[in-house]
Amino acid sequence: MTQLDWLKQLLDRGFHRMGQLEIIPATNGSYWLCHEDDRDVILQSAGAPADFLITADPYQAREISTYSADNEYRFTKGQTNLRRGWMMKLKDTCALLAALDGFYPACFGLWVAQQRDTLEVQTLRDKLNRQTGMYRFARSISDEGAQELVQKVCGPAHQCAKKILWRIDENTPLADSEASRFNGVSSGLPEPLAIPLLCREACNHFVAECRKVSKREFEAKASS
Repeated sequence: MTQLDWLKQLLDRGFHRMGQLEIIPATNGSYWLCHEDDRDVILQSAGAPADFLITADPYQAREISTYSADNEYRFTKGQTNLRRGWMMKLKDTCALLAALDGFYPACFGLWVAQQRDTLEVQTLRDKLNRQTGMYRFARSISDEGAQELVQKVCGPAHQCAKKILWRIDENTPLADSEASRFNGVSSGLPEPLAIPLLCREACNHFVAECRKVSKREFEAKASS
């Protein structure tokens, strides 16, 4: 099955949530897409309020998701600060899939790959060992430093809505924490009503934080 086939199957089974996105079936195979917290007002109004941004272009998802409501740049699309006040009127499932990919790049495809058992996950050490330039110093972070960093950077408590699949290395899983236990569904809905956002490798933000921690660890050793 293609990704489109997977999406159609999910929709038939009641799927309506991905990350902070709410999918509302409309007429003749079309869909409305909005922020999950705007769902009720849209249903009550039988459409978007007058002050909402309304668009039929699924590719406008990139623009909508670039900045939060307070104009903060969203350095990762998995952040839980997607702005409200917009609605997409999407003509069919193809347009819906394009919009989902715009808001959460590749996330639907990663979920499909996981269902097919073909999803490749990269360990943190493999990710760090590929770094060059000033980020090569991130390689020296200790396992303990990396484990603590997961708890300080990842998970919904730190505005990340993704389920972590990676390990420190092949033999070292993440320590148990709220971040490592998070299932990638911030709304609390069960699958298949909502599918999780998946994190198959440490993001660039995490790598940058690893560099900072490794520098502090080096300085602490040098001064002891």
